[in-house]
Amino acid sequence: MEKIKVAIVGYGNIGRYSLEAVQAASDMECVGIVRRSGNAGEYKELQDYKVVSDIRELGKVDVAILATPSRKVKENAEKYLQMGISTVDSFDIHTHICDLRAALDPVAKEGKAVSIISAGWDPGSDSIVRSLMQALAPRGITYTNFGPGRSMGHSVVAKSKDGVEDALSLTIPKGNGMHRRMVYVQLEEGADFEKVCNDILSDPYFSSDETHVMEVDNIEDLNDVGHGVAMARKGVSGKTHNQLFKFSMKINNPALTGQALAASARAAMKQKPGCYTMIEIPVIDLLEGDREDLIKHLV
Repeated sequence: MEKIKVAIVGYGNIGRYSLEAVQAASDMECVGIVRRSGNAGEYKELQDYKVVSDIRELGKVDVAILATPSRKVKENAEKYLQMGISTVDSFDIHTHICDLRAALDPVAKEGKAVSIISAGWDPGSDSIVRSLMQALAPRGITYTNFGPGRSMGHSVVAKSKDGVEDALSLTIPKGNGMHRRMVYVQLEEGADFEKVCNDILSDPYFSSDETHVMEVDNIEDLNDVGHGVAMARKGVSGKTHNQLFKFSMKINNPALTGQALAASARAAMKQKPGCYTMIEIPVIDLLEGDREDLIKHLV
């Protein structure tokens, strides 16, 4: 069977791990990397790949993995979907997911392409687990506790603020779905810490959580891409109360995100044109291998 031709747009942490996930999949091939610079730069592992600034230079592309900040997803997805290239992304602004889905769905259908949005681990794979928990106990409450660990999306946003050389945002669980954000910033010379602090605290990424901003000399002394989640649902199955389900994992954040994106790229090839979240995708479509064999071994 012909391999799925994948392009990776952006080459930060998520882009690097997405490439590894594609390399490990026997049904996919990476046809190139799209970077603003249009070259491999210091990345020796890209020497064997075509690196371009315009995806049209890569020839046929089935799916583009958008390894970009969440706030760049919409404009990039629209551009590629209009070209007839399917897209997957790890958009992580939970409150804007439905709006993004509504905006991209007609664009995808017009381009006869597929967009799978918010295809990371949360939102993404955790969304699937939450959905299963609710199916098994329709009435009840689910608590999702993240961390402790590095939030890539929040770190990127903190780093984007004027005067910030580098930043690290850690998510600390407080229990019952509540979290504290610990944001460490390495400032550029002459930067005003108070202004940087106010810019971060007023950003929608942070404004709804308890957030503390601290200045440090060197972010690399603190950096760790580990993260995790612990979910619990207590509810009612039928008329039977006191059902309790738990799910937890400790992860390398960008590695799991890259794997989720690669799996979603595979699933994108099996859907009708339109925009989807991961809970709308049949789980089996995420998996590599023969459908009958998968059913035989997993059911």
